[in-house]
Amino acid sequence: MMHQITREQVVRFLAVHQPPCISLYLPTHRRHPENQQDPIRFRNLLQTLERTLSQSFPQQKMEEVWTRLQSISHDAQFWNHRTDGLAILCSSDELQIFDLQRPVEELLVVADSFHLKPLLRELQATDRYQLLALNRHGAKLYEGNRHALDEVGLTNVASTIEEALGEELTEQHLTVASYGAGAARASGGGATPSVHGHGNKKDEVDSDRDRFFRSIDRSILEHYSRPSGLPLMLAALPEYHEPFHAVSHNPFLMANGIEKNPDSLSRDQLCTEAWHVIEPHVVLQLSKRVEDFQTAQSQHLGASDLTDIAQALIAGRVGVLMVEADRQIPGKLDHVSGAIKFLSLDATDTDDLLDDFAELTLRMGGEVMIVPAEQLPSKSGAAATYRY
Repeated sequence: MMHQITREQVVRFLAVHQPPCISLYLPTHRRHPENQQDPIRFRNLLQTLERTLSQSFPQQKMEEVWTRLQSISHDAQFWNHRTDGLAILCSSDELQIFDLQRPVEELLVVADSFHLKPLLRELQATDRYQLLALNRHGAKLYEGNRHALDEVGLTNVASTIEEALGEELTEQHLTVASYGAGAARASGGGATPSVHGHGNKKDEVDSDRDRFFRSIDRSILEHYSRPSGLPLMLAALPEYHEPFHAVSHNPFLMANGIEKNPDSLSRDQLCTEAWHVIEPHVVLQLSKRVEDFQTAQSQHLGASDLTDIAQALIAGRVGVLMVEADRQIPGKLDHVSGAIKFLSLDATDTDDLLDDFAELTLRMGGEVMIVPAEQLPSKSGAAATYRY
């Protein structure tokens, strides 16, 4: 089961934490034998971490966090169920694990603040979605992108009809009676028993189904859709789509879904089917953002010039920021004046302006989208739509 990434989780690590702040990123593997190297590389990073802590933060007490990291390194179950990347953020008072559905570069940063850029890249991807695999007896939740689909471990969700309805689950009560038996015997005929059910069986089964669907809908909305903000796709037999949509109050639920039994599809097949459904949604979402930007820019409420965007970011004006995927612009952003300084790639203190822009946008409550170069409506590497 993968650990879900939410905006709130990442933003929490943008706040000030007691140093040292440890940011650890590792590419991982889903299958044997490639995944056998993952725990070894992790233990090598821990050795580097131990040396760094002893040299730079000798007075800090990290025993509890260190014990947890060591336990992870020897947890065979943990390493046998990896995705494409792993991010671990920890300090003296907390430790958070994130499963990534894209590979990352191996990296260890120990500093006064967390290094979040690889995690922000994952969070900002426009192709992410959630998928609810549903039947009348149970539900599973997956999270995916165009390349991968992984099950999300459900918490605070009654994922079966028995868990959801408990003692309220309808039982059939049938009464068998022989009506007119005396008259039949008097005439020499045999008595024919009549069966009377208290309530129509199909109606009761459908009522249980709808109550279960309502329970699932409420729980998924509260604990997964709202925190993630991701579109939710339904995968179920055709006869379950209309009843679920009829009871759902989830604004993230997509109108279209997969009208097949999800249990009959392999994980790869389910991922392929899901991408066929989600791709038009992704294209439409991006097209709308591009159109919004072009309209805003014509009204002086948007910009693609990096200097202008930096000034607007410091003023808290950026509502939506689109940045070019896989592009880095070496430089530094002054978080007080908004001035930017461009640097060369080999500068020792180099940073990526686009990542700094994205981080500041999230701090200010804005939305960030990672956009392919050919679809970004600017050549500068960024396009910002202002709030005002």
